Amino acid sequence: MKTGRNLAITDVRVIVSSPGRNFVTVKIVTESGIYGVGDATVNGREMAVATYLQEHVAPCLIGRNAHDIEDIWQYLYKGVYWRRGPINMACVGAVDMALWDIKGKAADLPVYELLGGKSRRAVTTYAHATGNDVTETLDQAARLISEGFQTIRLQSAVPGMEGSYGVMGDKKDYFEMQSSRPLPPEQPWSTRKYMNSVEDLFRQARARFGPDVQLLHDVHSRLTPIEAARLGKMLEPYDLLFLEDAVAAENQESYRIVRDHTTTPLAIGEVYNTIWDCKDLIQNQWIDYIRTAATHAGGITGLRRIADFAAIYHVRIAPHGAPDLSPICYAAQSHIGLWAPNFGIQEFVGFGSAQSAEVFRHDLRIENGMIHVGESAGLGVDFDEEAAARYPYKRSYLPVSRLEDGTLWSW
Repeated sequence: MKTGRNLAITDVRVIVSSPGRNFVTVKIVTESGIYGVGDATVNGREMAVATYLQEHVAPCLIGRNAHDIEDIWQYLYKGVYWRRGPINMACVGAVDMALWDIKGKAADLPVYELLGGKSRRAVTTYAHATGNDVTETLDQAARLISEGFQTIRLQSAVPGMEGSYGVMGDKKDYFEMQSSRPLPPEQPWSTRKYMNSVEDLFRQARARFGPDVQLLHDVHSRLTPIEAARLGKMLEPYDLLFLEDAVAAENQESYRIVRDHTTTPLAIGEVYNTIWDCKDLIQNQWIDYIRTAATHAGGITGLRRIADFAAIYHVRIAPHGAPDLSPICYAAQSHIGLWAPNFGIQEFVGFGSAQSAEVFRHDLRIENGMIHVGESAGLGVDFDEEAAARYPYKRSYLPVSRLEDGTLWSW
């Protein structure tokens, strides 16, 4: 559909729904009838984002030209005193995605064409293999490899711990853990028990799968810098694609210590919200992959800035792909992944539940471990408001970790 230069915004809708997981969706409608959709989900703080959008952002968008993506991005970022942060940047990100979706529909082109066209045929992904012990984890990895995935993240329960990050036991979703008591579940943590068990997971993985399958691991910010350095050095013989979130993200300089001690590639960034949060990491080449998500880092515009800056320093993007990011975010990141010359890999845990498929219809498909993007104009995702209404919001939280003596720790 071709339209003129002016495309006035007439309505901004904010919909919170729970088709398997909670999602915050923004739908921006223009005077021509063209609309776009964006993902504003911040897991466990969904209503904070929804309120920010409804009360503070939506009124500022009515009457603006939807084509002016850059000006609107700057207005929502520079035009507020309280910049940055996950709530603000998720709102900016959702609006930005919706505007790119509108621009693509108006031009009758997929968003990746507007970014500059394809740099590759499809978007390489990595899948998650988890288990209550090493054998169970590797059996799941073998199944994923048989499905065509060639890059696998391995997480196994820590012996002697009642719960471990990434391992749900007989529970399949954090929602299920909270069905009777919707408060943050708590899990124990022991760095010593973890460090004494993790190498065996990768030793057995390499023995079973050989050198060609790429392996990853997520520490989830549990270690101090020198502990992370020791882990990276310990895992060097197993040739990881990257070690993720080895140290908490707040102090970027912590990664200098890790980098000085190991050649294991490092990745971080899923809790970062702007280029400023990861500037020193990238500029000093302390990491190899930056993992910011389009939803949480200011949308396509924000993630593109980070990708371009990272490219100067040989850092690749590997966007976050957790289940609490809707198919709209997956689509936005897939379009960026097709375009970005320094794209590395996309985290992939599926496009959502059967309920999610009722609400979000898209033209993405997974084949041989790669996301293929369709030729639909815009992002290629539609949002069914009537279907979403059948799945009302349910308050939910991610878990909390404590050391064995009760000290609160990073989850």
